[in-house]
Amino acid sequence: MLDQLLTLAFFATAVRFTVPLLLAALGGLFSERSGVVNIALEGLIIFGALAGAVITLSLDPFLGELSPWVGWLGGMLVGGLIAWIHAVVSIKYRADQIISGTAINLLALGVPPVLLNALYGASTDSPSVQYRLPLWGPEGLGFSPPVYLAFMLVALTWYVLYRTPYGLRLRATGEHPHASASMGVNVRRMRYSAVILSGVLAGTAGVFLSIGNLDAFTRNLAAGQGFIALAALIFGKWTPLGVLGATVLFGVLRALAVQLGGENILPSAFIEALPYVITIAALAFTGRSAGPRAVGKPYDG
Repeated sequence: MLDQLLTLAFFATAVRFTVPLLLAALGGLFSERSGVVNIALEGLIIFGALAGAVITLSLDPFLGELSPWVGWLGGMLVGGLIAWIHAVVSIKYRADQIISGTAINLLALGVPPVLLNALYGASTDSPSVQYRLPLWGPEGLGFSPPVYLAFMLVALTWYVLYRTPYGLRLRATGEHPHASASMGVNVRRMRYSAVILSGVLAGTAGVFLSIGNLDAFTRNLAAGQGFIALAALIFGKWTPLGVLGATVLFGVLRALAVQLGGENILPSAFIEALPYVITIAALAFTGRSAGPRAVGKPYDG
């Protein structure tokens, strides 16, 4: 039984489930380490996926194989732009960060159907792109570039957070913003940069889902992965290696659920609910998990 489950196909599926969670969770890590809650990860994934697919479709006839690369860049920029809106509302106007993030998630539910209907006459799915991001690697283990980027970003994020002046200032603004300001740190600028970076990474997660893993944008493409990424961030104790471990765990368990469903071992309804049950169970057994002290608190200095 174990030999049938632990195959190359199972490994590839686990990696593909892990990557969007890892990218979005690393984005949330930067935002929350700066002191801004980013519950909008789900919406940022959706906007990034939509932008990546629409831009690629628009440029397919002109740029050919280059179009998905431009689509990827567009998805990153759109994710960063939407995150900037969240940053302005949360930092400049000191609005409730949870409400601001929820508003973006609701916006992400309403905008795609309207845009897809206006462009393609369908409110749920976009047409398939002619060119998608290439697969790199041997047959059966080929992955699109965002996969390799996601795992490299874990090491890069660790280095930035713990070995650079930017990382030191970022962590300080999330713990003691007023003390940081007294030492000359521009708290608002640090928070803006972190929130926008979170949007860029979550947008990349969306691009992976639409033109890196599939070949189109579909309505239920995110399927709660932004919220699972947020849970992985908490489960991983707001550290890069913790986030990696948590997202790999969720990715493996989701792949296992799919594999068991394919073998008709578990009911399909249970298979669909399993990722969310796992998320709730993981948070329940995490125990007391203390994030940055100033997270969610507007800076009024």
